[in-house]
Amino acid sequence: MSDTSAAGILPCQTLEALIAQEAITAVRPFDPDQVQPASLDLRLGLRAWRVRASFLPRPGRTVADRLAAVVMHEIDLSAGAVLERGCVYIAELQEALALPAGVSARANPKSSTGRLDVFVRLLTDHQPAFDDVADGYRGPTFIEIAPQTFSVLVRTGTRLNQLRLKRGEPPRLATVSVGVDLESEAVAGFRARRHAGVVDMDRVGGHDPRDFWEPLAPRRGELLLDPGEFYILASREAVEIPVLQAAEMTPIDPSVGEFRVHYAGFFD
Repeated sequence: MSDTSAAGILPCQTLEALIAQEAITAVRPFDPDQVQPASLDLRLGLRAWRVRASFLPRPGRTVADRLAAVVMHEIDLSAGAVLERGCVYIAELQEALALPAGVSARANPKSSTGRLDVFVRLLTDHQPAFDDVADGYRGPTFIEIAPQTFSVLVRTGTRLNQLRLKRGEPPRLATVSVGVDLESEAVAGFRARRHAGVVDMDRVGGHDPRDFWEPLAPRRGELLLDPGEFYILASREAVEIPVLQAAEMTPIDPSVGEFRVHYAGFFD
């Protein structure tokens, strides 16, 4: 196995070694491109459940224990299913974990998921926090899915989030800020169309963006953002991540306002 003694995010070579050692297993064989440079894409399993509300398992309780109290109906994902905006779902994932001591993990939405305003969070047994996987965790994985703007079509094997494994606490480097170019009157971003059609999450490049987005351009150095709407804005600055480093964006920065600025935000 690759060396995992140093604190930090584990790279693809180590993830592949952990798969070979069955520290990470799956119901179906892993896809050839499932392991990313410093993360592992997670795939939806066969079943999902429409639930009344979001929940977290408490210490000593499993996701299945808590699910029974809030489930409304079960959904078969094998042939595909539409998850409607404004609703909350829990789905089983194909991957299970048997992490070695000293290795923990954290999940986040894939960037393609975040760009569609689909809020997803990882659930694991006995863990009282979303997305965090405890050191040495052994057990199944689940995902909470809450489409906010578009209804989405998903199926068994759809990848909505990714998992990064780490040993210890990686050192944190300096933070930087990025902004939006308001000086030019060129297109600076897009606003989601609220009453658009269904987005097929596996049909990459198969939709006309004009059916789902309207372009936005600053006027007189301003760009007005309406509460409750979803936007994608281009940063004024270019970002480059060094090969041996990873980066993560802060989802909420109180210094610029009380609103979430992204769902994904992990760069590897």
